[in-house]
Amino acid sequence: MFTYYTSGTCSRQIIFEVDENNKIHHLKFIGGCSGNLQGVARLVEGKDIDEVQSLLSGVICRNNTSCPDQLSKAITAYKKSKEEVK
Repeated sequence: MFTYYTSGTCSRQIIFEVDENNKIHHLKFIGGCSGNLQGVARLVEGKDIDEVQSLLSGVICRNNTSCPDQLSKAITAYKKSKEEVK
């Protein structure tokens, strides 16, 4: 599980797993608009993280970000953490 602490959104954390095929699973937002974020989680389940990152980057709600935009930033942080392990 990877945990990302959000900034500028009602949600506080984003938690997810990425499998060996670069697919996102078990996405969960902590805080935020429950129904909308459950919808986002269902829509991205099993999708390639690069596709999700590209699709959601730049979606703006308030504070020049949004929960979907924060998910794209979480994926960036996840990728960076994997590079550091190498």
